[in-house]
Amino acid sequence: MAHGWQADFEQLVDSHQSMVFSLAWRMTGDRGLAEEIAQDVFLELDRNLGRIESADHACFWLRRVAMNRSTDALRRRKVRGVDLWVEMDESHGAQASSQSDDKGSPLGARLEQLMATLPEPQRAALVLRYQEDLTPEEIAATLDAPLATVKSHLQRGLKLLRAKAQTHLKEFVRDEKFVGSKEQVNGF
Repeated sequence: MAHGWQADFEQLVDSHQSMVFSLAWRMTGDRGLAEEIAQDVFLELDRNLGRIESADHACFWLRRVAMNRSTDALRRRKVRGVDLWVEMDESHGAQASSQSDDKGSPLGARLEQLMATLPEPQRAALVLRYQEDLTPEEIAATLDAPLATVKSHLQRGLKLLRAKAQTHLKEFVRDEKFVGSKEQVNGF
């Protein structure tokens, strides 16, 4: 252990439970599964508490384990032949929309749905970058991936998300052709 730092399990859970749950939920799109993953992550933390060297190390460790467990859960579902996103649309679509509307904008809810359709490596990189505000270097360390791979996932994920947004979020995006012609008519 690091000098003077003593890991306190309860404090670590209180400090990081929302981050762990949020990562799992954004990765899987399934609230129940995210709760299971978060519980699993903290059970693993309890077993490995003696190895945690500092508060920063605990945060890094929890992010890494949460991302790994989320990826494992998605792969298990894929192996079983369950398409999580199709299943969610069919059984939870209305429920997810109403929950999202309560907490944020309709655009935010739609963006969450689009994020959920991205390939797992790209989604993981984007969630860590824009939800957790990690640098590409920190993402590479968290995912145990080369920096160039992380940058590629970020770039491809953003490109794919933009393309999907142009197709699926038309009601939220101004039509540039229309805006341009309207501005010319108004003399701007």
